[in-house]
Amino acid sequence: MDLSVILTYRCDSRCSMCHIWQNPTQPKAEVSLDTLAKLPGGFDYLNITGGEPTLRRDLMEVVDLLHPKTAVLEISTNGLHQNRLVPIVEKYPDIKVRISVEGSEATNNKIRGEENGYAKKIECMEALVAAGGCDLGFATTFQDENVDEIVDLYLMSRDMGVEFATSALHNGFQFHKNDNYQYDRLSVARHVEDLITEMMKAWDVKTLFRAYLNLGLIAKILGHDRLIACTAGTQFAFVDPWSDVYACNVRPDLLMGNLTEQSWDEILQGDVADQQRTKVRACEQNCWMVASAKTAMRNEHFAKLPKPGPALWVVINKVRSLFGQPIPFEKYVDYSIVHKDVDVVHRESHLGTRQRAKVQPTESRHYDQFQDGFFNR
Repeated sequence: MDLSVILTYRCDSRCSMCHIWQNPTQPKAEVSLDTLAKLPGGFDYLNITGGEPTLRRDLMEVVDLLHPKTAVLEISTNGLHQNRLVPIVEKYPDIKVRISVEGSEATNNKIRGEENGYAKKIECMEALVAAGGCDLGFATTFQDENVDEIVDLYLMSRDMGVEFATSALHNGFQFHKNDNYQYDRLSVARHVEDLITEMMKAWDVKTLFRAYLNLGLIAKILGHDRLIACTAGTQFAFVDPWSDVYACNVRPDLLMGNLTEQSWDEILQGDVADQQRTKVRACEQNCWMVASAKTAMRNEHFAKLPKPGPALWVVINKVRSLFGQPIPFEKYVDYSIVHKDVDVVHRESHLGTRQRAKVQPTESRHYDQFQDGFFNR
């Protein structure tokens, strides 16, 4: 099973597609080491995320605690605090670190609202490479404002010897906004084709399967159904900063339990979790994010192997690439069907703005406002 632990909703980026930074948690209310110690061992993959996890002063202690509990431990970060990350990578060279970058210097800083953010991210990555990190990479979110730069980002990552992870603009209950839709779905999708074509030239297996994951992102961007059914609550789950355990980080009605009040087995094996899994099987949210997509692509019996469908797609299109043949995207995606959005709201940059954050009190969280108020399509 995979698990994501959202350590905090505090964040010092001011992203246009995520307003967590406007609504931070109180540090004293965030999930504690004692609570995290209740997690069992044996996870296939465990992601430490936020908000911005490097704002937790006890991040090293969190890593010390969770590293033995999982085959792969990842930190998803904005990369603005290399002083918190370098010692961790020096101690655990195998730890997976993904730094969010949304494009060239101007594009990244505008989208993420970061003063000099791009330069800090590059400097951080270079420092992590020098520290001996062996599973490093950048991560980006496809959106209208950066999609024409994603091939350049991939090539930059390749030249630096690090990996390149991707997602597409989507809605989720933690973002404090529910208007994350593309302005021009077809244009964004066509740009992703270029990235897939470039990735299929690679020889490392992870990049080839990321190409398939990006095919799923094309379907998601166009508003089509998922390529593979979701396994939320069964093969992956989320722990939020208040220790609540959710089947996923999109639907706030999929709460399964609380890790402070219950044991992990009580949560996963309880009647509430079974009810939430039933909801997942009937879910019509069109999500295709890294956490859920890679889990859905995984073989049910052998966690390190893919399902036959993605594997066959990779083999066939790698052969096509070797012979200089284009990938027949129309064979896999019906471009004649594009979801039509109503009242698309253009995202505003918060670079250079100053806005006072409103702390989320433990007793009055923001999730309820999205119980019925948004949809991913």
